Amino acid sequence: MKIVIDENMPYAEALFSQLSEVKMLPGRTMTADDLVDVDALMIRSVTKVNAQLLSKANKLKFVGTATAGQDHVDKALLAQKGIYFTSAPGCNKVGVTEYVFSVLMVLAQQHGFCVFDKTIGIVGAGQVGSYLAQCMTGLGFKVLLNDPPKQQQFKQQQNKQSHAEQQQADSREFVELDNLLEQADVVCLHTPITKDGDHPTHHLIDAKRLNALRADQILINAARGPVVDNQALKARLQQQDGFIAVLDVFEFEPQVDLELLPLLAFATPHIAGYGLEGKARGTTMIFNAYCEFLNLPNRANASELLPVAPIPQVQLSTGWSEDREKTQALLHNLTQLIYDVRHDDAVFRREMSRLDGKAQAQAFDRLRKQYWDRREYSAIRLVCIDKAVPTSTTVTASTAAIDLTPFASLGFNIEVLHESKI
Repeated sequence: MKIVIDENMPYAEALFSQLSEVKMLPGRTMTADDLVDVDALMIRSVTKVNAQLLSKANKLKFVGTATAGQDHVDKALLAQKGIYFTSAPGCNKVGVTEYVFSVLMVLAQQHGFCVFDKTIGIVGAGQVGSYLAQCMTGLGFKVLLNDPPKQQQFKQQQNKQSHAEQQQADSREFVELDNLLEQADVVCLHTPITKDGDHPTHHLIDAKRLNALRADQILINAARGPVVDNQALKARLQQQDGFIAVLDVFEFEPQVDLELLPLLAFATPHIAGYGLEGKARGTTMIFNAYCEFLNLPNRANASELLPVAPIPQVQLSTGWSEDREKTQALLHNLTQLIYDVRHDDAVFRREMSRLDGKAQAQAFDRLRKQYWDRREYSAIRLVCIDKAVPTSTTVTASTAAIDLTPFASLGFNIEVLHESKI
């Protein structure tokens, strides 16, 4: 039995080699010849699974993508060939959310605004968009959601299902896209890329919608590059009226428009969800699915694979405050200690600005391959001193005298101790 695996999939070689012979290859340059006599293929989003790639896959029975997105895979073709397919829904949702949060905190510092005054518009309420909405709501932000397929599905379910089934349906309040774009201060894109169907997302944010955005709005695309018309975005930013755009994805990546790049507040090489925990979750999810496919008992847990974080513990002297300025400063310092988007932005600009053509594309992929072991907030334990806590007691974020619940909503592990225990 042979398995071909994208070389950028952490922990995959050690896990899958328990089961079979493993060959690690660059995901973007995989060819049909690489799949001759191969039983299983494990990929990430840069590998296009199509008729050309599968033309010599004479033994292939399983394809797994260690990503939430699936638009790089021709699922209909796999079904036609009787090849089992699985993905890793939600594996990157925490990383993407923390990327967005870093962007907001840095922009707030640079431009002098209060983040809590901002209405957050989220386009796409799947795993990533929903988790982002949950975190932002937990911090007290006003959140608007747009997801026409989910809205349509809910209406259909309400018409057809029993009362019990209706109660379990997605009953969140959704707003029309143009209404969201008008009302939101920050617009976050988290949709798949589709060209067909009732709700295509290719160039969803086109010239007309870009030109309708206000000068004080912020657009963040951490979904798929073609969701935003990059040429229209460049023209909009060239107006230089204060409108801000942040791109983690580009329409023609790994090629990057060098005229667009300097106009962006932040730019990164498709790494928003590239945290170590997220990649480990993606790997273990498809490993477990493959073991189940083979009726094997082997299972892996992402948390057991991860090393201790470089900064495993942070001590807080205070909790959440009614003083929004102090709370914002605390959030900024705490979250940027763990992940600061400015680091990735600086490295990306340095590499892209000195290259073009094939060399630029290779550098884009190299930055992703050699991406540092970025950790999630959950890898950090926040320890806060509460004098009201008995010396023999450890309380949770929700029961402490000081308010730590918002930090817990971001994923931090919370421990409240009496000062004598520190």
